Amino acid sequence: MQIPFTPLVLGLLAVVAQALLAAGLLAAAPTNRASNRFLALLMLSIALWLLDGFFRVGTIYSQNPDWYFAPIYYSFAFGPLLYFYVRSLVNHDFRFQSRHLWHFGPVLAQAALYWWLRGQDYEYRNWFWQHVHRPYTYRLEFIGTWISLLLYLGLCLRRLRAYRRWLADNFSETSRLRLQWLRVLLVLVGVVGLQWLGELVMREFLGLYYQYDYSTELLGVVLFLVGVVGLRQADMQAVSFEPEPETEQPTLTAGPRMVPSVSNPDTPLTTVDAAALASIRQALEQERLYLNPTLTLTELAQHTGLTPRLVSSTIRQGLGQSFNEVVNQYRVEEVKRRLAGPDVHRLTLLGIAFESGFNSKTTFNRIFKLYTGVAPRDFPAQPGAVANQGE
Repeated sequence: MQIPFTPLVLGLLAVVAQALLAAGLLAAAPTNRASNRFLALLMLSIALWLLDGFFRVGTIYSQNPDWYFAPIYYSFAFGPLLYFYVRSLVNHDFRFQSRHLWHFGPVLAQAALYWWLRGQDYEYRNWFWQHVHRPYTYRLEFIGTWISLLLYLGLCLRRLRAYRRWLADNFSETSRLRLQWLRVLLVLVGVVGLQWLGELVMREFLGLYYQYDYSTELLGVVLFLVGVVGLRQADMQAVSFEPEPETEQPTLTAGPRMVPSVSNPDTPLTTVDAAALASIRQALEQERLYLNPTLTLTELAQHTGLTPRLVSSTIRQGLGQSFNEVVNQYRVEEVKRRLAGPDVHRLTLLGIAFESGFNSKTTFNRIFKLYTGVAPRDFPAQPGAVANQGE
């Protein structure tokens, strides 16, 4: 068998090989086992799908038609695997249960069809292709995969959006937990979905069958990126996010008072627990818990003797900000105070940032500019102090 090693053939072969290697490493990773294994299965199913493109552009099908209907098609698993990967990544406590199996009903039917066809002789498979698959089941498979992927993609984006809001209410340092790369990949999956829609229109309404098929290349790019960033995120810090019912409201302790927002005196009065607010302010302003670079809402709650729910609602309603915003605002004020004092003569700007509770240069620069409107190195310090503000 002669395979023309064109750039596209070599590219597909390289992506498939990289995906298989990354999937093996993820499946064997000792941490975050649930999420890593869902990602490994997702990469494996996409890699097998790309083999179809490799067989086509590598002229394997034309040289040996017996390769048709190889059991390598598991596209109905793309959406569910992506969804459960996101769920388990943002919730270390997630466990796959029997009640989740219905999500994989379509791919089990898809697998059963191809494995059954693989056991038939070539004449029957050829007849099936001409009279059943090309006019009917291929359309069902293609359109069904497209609809499934978009539905699960929407669920993933909604959960990721809720997760990022939850992060702001529970962590003071979120740079390693924000999953910005995942959002980018989900957008790329959406681009693949748009390409598939274009293929669907051209094939069904314009009769252009496989003439403008770029989804294989796009899916190959997505698969390559998933392998790279998936391995980098394989040991992500364990978090336990599960969205609460929207109707559930936080419970406050008795004796609320009307207290104005500390962060903005002009905001309307809000009903909060004044004692809880005072305890939180004491922990942050007098005991300076914000100097802990990894301070979490749970740690603040344990320190004050309040419940995490009460601390979160008190901060939200009393200060008009998230936990992350409040803590980082204290850190920015600490940096500004140190820049106006003797510390500026003995420490670099980055050293001051680290001693003020920041633990990342990138996060410090972003947060400082967010609250002051200028980059840290451009912030006015006391006369004679600018020379020591190097990062």
